[in-house]
Amino acid sequence: MNHQENNLSEKKPLAQESAGQAVAETQLKIASFNLLNYLEPPNAYYDFQRIYSLKQWQKKQQWITDYLNLHQPHVIGFQEVFSPDSLKTLVAELGYPYFRVVDQPQVTDGFIYSAPVVAIASRYPVIEAAPVLPDSELIRAMGLLPEFAFSRKVLRATVDLPHLGHCDCYVVHFKSKRPLFEYEPGSNKEQGNALSEEKNMLGHLKAQVAGGWGAAMQRGSEATLLYVDMLSRRADCGYPMILMGDFNNSLAQEELAFLTTSDLRAELDGNSEAYFEKYRLHDAWDLFQALTAGQGKPAAVRQPSHYYGARGSVLDYILLSREFDAGYQLSLFEVSDYQTYDRHLINPLFERDGESTDHAIPLVTLTLRE
Repeated sequence: MNHQENNLSEKKPLAQESAGQAVAETQLKIASFNLLNYLEPPNAYYDFQRIYSLKQWQKKQQWITDYLNLHQPHVIGFQEVFSPDSLKTLVAELGYPYFRVVDQPQVTDGFIYSAPVVAIASRYPVIEAAPVLPDSELIRAMGLLPEFAFSRKVLRATVDLPHLGHCDCYVVHFKSKRPLFEYEPGSNKEQGNALSEEKNMLGHLKAQVAGGWGAAMQRGSEATLLYVDMLSRRADCGYPMILMGDFNNSLAQEELAFLTTSDLRAELDGNSEAYFEKYRLHDAWDLFQALTAGQGKPAAVRQPSHYYGARGSVLDYILLSREFDAGYQLSLFEVSDYQTYDRHLINPLFERDGESTDHAIPLVTLTLRE
């Protein structure tokens, strides 16, 4: 079945009615949710042995259900989806009649799944959904190979939100930090002696450096091509923008920093700055901190969204256009709350969290300005 065609054409009168009633609502909640290998058994993810038992699958489904029932986000961007039909059924039962995917995972041998996709679920009507296609001319100008593609297709969904109207919501899962390639030592008689061990170490080091930089180049190229497409879309339609997902690195890193930077204004004259703000994206956390500071509240400490051993980092983000910036005079909404749901990471209980996810879930609350 072609999920994209089916999703784009379906109609949900009940959801349209509820969305109409929601115009009176003054808050919107947006969440980014990395599901970690969401695949219904008896299928396997990546390896033929990685299959959830029925009990494990039910536990994972229940964990997702519990989070959504507790926090009630209105729009959710999902990553690591292997079973979009199962997820669509689950969220529909929880009050999300609008669900979209624009890609399908890869399947080998009929049951081994790889290359998971992103998805979006919404309580409000999704007017259109489509993959973001990288610009071929820009690909050439950047010196990339003509066949360059996103490691996971980016989903753009136009959602009809209360008070805002059409809003472009982008869901991403950028290239991971995993090196593009690894060292494969040759089999020879010298292996085992000190010289061979040093050669192997050197080979691993070279592969780690070059493969890691290759992954960063892929990730940065994906972010660049996406942002340029968002700029063009914004110029054509003028819709508010929400970009959410697993960025697989910090926004402070060079390959992603331009997504929220204000440094580009240094090249603009005074008249151009106002136009620049129209296209700029803001980290929802920064907007929340600015609002609380203006209210005289103490600054909070941002919690990591992922841990590698004991080291935490923020990999999951929700970026917003100026329609959600309280510092912009004509903005309709402001970021009144920012939560990072991480109980399953910092205080896990096996019975409750054994089949959860390895990412925290960022959730922003957008409140209509008076």
